[in-house]
Amino acid sequence: MCGIVGAVAERNVVPTLMEGLRRLEYRGYDSAGIAVSDGKDIRRLRRAGKVQELQQAIDENPLSAVCGISHTRWATHGVPNEANAHPHVSENHIAVVHNGIIENFDSLRGELRESGYEFDSETDTEAIAHCIHKHFTATGDFLAAVQKAVQVLEGAYAIAVMNVSDPNRLVIARQGAPAIVGIGEGENFVASDVAALLPVTRNYIILEDGDVAVVDSESVEIYDRDGKKADRPTTESELTADSAERGDFTHYMQKEIHEQAQAVASTLEERIAKGKVLDAAFGPGAAGILNRIKGVHIVACGTSYHAGLIARYWIEDLCSLPCSVEIASEYRYRSPAVPKNTLFVSISQSGETADTLAALRAANERKYVSTLAICNVAESSLVRESDLIMMTRAGQEIGVASTKAFTTQLAALALLTISLARRNGLSAHDESVLVEQLNELPNLIKAVLNLDPAIEALAAHFSNKNHALFLGRGVQNPVAMEGALKLKEISYIHAEAYAAGELKHGPLALVDDDMPVVAVAPDDDLLEKLKSNLHEVDARGGKLFVFADPRVQFGDRVGIQTMHMPAAIEDFQAPILYTIPLQLLAYHVAVQKGTDVDQPRNLAKSVTVE
Repeated sequence: MCGIVGAVAERNVVPTLMEGLRRLEYRGYDSAGIAVSDGKDIRRLRRAGKVQELQQAIDENPLSAVCGISHTRWATHGVPNEANAHPHVSENHIAVVHNGIIENFDSLRGELRESGYEFDSETDTEAIAHCIHKHFTATGDFLAAVQKAVQVLEGAYAIAVMNVSDPNRLVIARQGAPAIVGIGEGENFVASDVAALLPVTRNYIILEDGDVAVVDSESVEIYDRDGKKADRPTTESELTADSAERGDFTHYMQKEIHEQAQAVASTLEERIAKGKVLDAAFGPGAAGILNRIKGVHIVACGTSYHAGLIARYWIEDLCSLPCSVEIASEYRYRSPAVPKNTLFVSISQSGETADTLAALRAANERKYVSTLAICNVAESSLVRESDLIMMTRAGQEIGVASTKAFTTQLAALALLTISLARRNGLSAHDESVLVEQLNELPNLIKAVLNLDPAIEALAAHFSNKNHALFLGRGVQNPVAMEGALKLKEISYIHAEAYAAGELKHGPLALVDDDMPVVAVAPDDDLLEKLKSNLHEVDARGGKLFVFADPRVQFGDRVGIQTMHMPAAIEDFQAPILYTIPLQLLAYHVAVQKGTDVDQPRNLAKSVTVE
């Protein structure tokens, strides 16, 4: 969840460390810190709050060094304050930054206290620093000290370690949390995510679980969990430094909402031809695996879970295959029955979500016919550990509230649905119709985005409210769930979504003139049922805001405000297109309320801890 950045060079690395932290701040922003050494002492600055607070401290107390480590924190153990901010030090000799959770830190603290170490924080990370120092004192070998220390750690970690006695080297270790080494010329780097390194290099090495690496300005040496030297391939990122800039937009979320037409187009590109979905889009050997599929099990978290719920409607309707969808944090602690020839599908923007990764690893021990990852990060653990892969090609998403990652996940799931449907009775003609509907999506998304000014005006009805209700029916119910999630994530308004038919079973009691109700109303088979449900809200004085097909009319009802979507949206297209106005609504409400749109409180982009 946290972000780590380290650098060893023949120049001052402090600006590089700070720029890297700014680019990783989406991973956590409860506190930030930096440590450098001159070979005699560790100079450390930490601040509660965001990276800009740390930058102000550096401006007031300038730092300069050729080697250093830095960290931006999402709090797990210990409240978000300066004392708990990383880096953590031991005896002013060892400094450590850490992403992850050490599950046995209580017992480690007890053992270390018996050895004479004192603790200044509530964090699990401080135990790592003292443990490394203890082994270094015994051996005098920096690398061996880290290798011995990580052997006793239980849990997930990526750590970068600095040693006053060896001030021009860093030692990195990884187990269950992402860590990469950036390769430069006469300088090398360490980070949680390649995004941090794009201003200085696009070339990097992904460390594997159990790896420990020694990094200096000229070389990188990697050792596996058995202590043997290991070769890991160098990869060149397709991202560029300016991909993480806002351009003319006020917020990253705003930019990412408006990038969805291109993102969906990129996800579809080269994967459909002559009215057909190409099986090769899912990876080598996909055709043979897909031929065997008799059921689908989708596992994900948060927004990705909502994408899976939508896909269930598609797969069961178009493929006549059973499809179950489950929250990853629950799946990993169950022992589900796995019907023969079931495909396991994991969905994640980052590919490093701890619960989803754990679910995949559990699935690999069970009797699934294969595993498919739908993911936006090619270098992620989820991608590397899955049999089949469908990259979403959303591009880097920095706003914590996911937008383009969600719609591209739906585009990828639509491709999977069509490919499976072809094997289960879908005719070539009907496949070509669905493919054409996918091809129309980028232009339709642009048309929906033209509603932005009207939605901004609509947001004024929400900015002073404390609660909101979102309604949908059928495949639009998960769309309503996603809309409610977006509103609560960034505006801090309590919002819940319900299948509209469930109103009379309890939620209707909440409806009054102070409870705005949002509904999505495409012209589908459930429209008349939905209209009846909405009239129930109207009759009880509720204020309704309906995103509807132009053919949908409610008459002159004071309590119903209708915003018409573009004409002729097909059922297969509707979940993607009806999501976008809900994203815009949440965005504008948050702006009007003055909340931190891109970095909402208590959240982080990539949840790499359980």
